[in-house]
Formats: sequence, structure tokens, C-alpha cells
Amino acid sequence: MTEKQEKIVKAALTLFANEGYNATSTSKVAKKAGVSEGLIFRHYSSKEGLLEAIMQTAEARIEQLFTPILWEKDPKVLLRKAINVPFEVEKAEFDFWKLLFKLKWEKAYDNPEKMKPVLEALTRAFTQLGYATPAYEATLFEFYLDGIAAALIKEQVIDQVAFRAFMYKKYQL
Repeated sequence: MTEKQEKIVKAALTLFANEGYNATSTSKVAKKAGVSEGLIFRHYSSKEGLLEAIMQTAEARIEQLFTPILWEKDPKVLLRKAINVPFEVEKAEFDFWKLLFKLKWEKAYDNPEKMKPVLEALTRAFTQLGYATPAYEATLFEFYLDGIAAALIKEQVIDQVAFRAFMYKKYQL
């Protein structure tokens, strides 16, 4: 990726995350990136193409975070690793995650199938731990993680160490 492409992607990510994808024009992205609007179209062909470039990076980052969970055999270690995921997101990545949360509400961009392997791994862990309804427990756990991630991105969880410890204790980890 060229320096100008990086500026375009970074500007688009910031604007899409904070103002919304639909509310952000390519001219606004170009102005923030300090490039011509035509350069955006030359590199990405459209605003949708620009979003797709951002989402490809997103999918790679999500895979990087969740792959260790998918391969974990010990159910308690798996749950511990899953709990750690939202706490491991760096502040520098908040715009990226904010955008993902916003896009969940737009039908064209929401893809719950992408989290299916994680849900299956959680279900397997709760089955191994003897929970009566492991699929429901896995779904609830995923909801917890989603809520924790949202709160962290919005900087609402004040004591992250204590909250993570609470989650460990709740699941006897």
C-alpha cells in the first residue's frame, strides 16, 4: 500500500467510524487525507471499494485475535482467551472496532456467519464443562464479549483488571 493509499484508508476509517459510512462522502475523505477525490476512485473505484479495503484489513485482524481460541482444546483456557480478546484491543484500533459495531446495524454489511466458528468453539467448551445448555451459554457468552468490547471502546469500563477478574471468577477460571 502506498503512503497516499494509507492516508486515504486512515482518513476513511476515522470518518466512517465517527460520522458513519452513509454520512461520509468521498470528497470529505479526500479532504481529510489531503488527496484529490479522483485518487480515491483510481485506487478503490468507489466508496464501497474503499470500505471493502478497510473490511479486508478488519477480517485479517479479527482472524488474528480469534484463531488462538479456535485451536484451543482446554475449555477453561479457551474461555479465558475469549474473555481476554476485548481487553487486548489497543486504543489505536478503536476507530476500526467502532466502525465494525456501526456496520452491524446495516444489513448489507452485517455477516453473523463470520463469528460462527467462535460460537462453535465456545459451545464445544461449555459442552466439555458440563453446562446443561451449552449452545445458549455460548450465545450468552458471545453477547457478554460484544457488550464488553463496546463498553471498552466507549471507555465505559473503568477498572479493566477488576472486570476481567470478575469474568474469570464468574466462569470459575
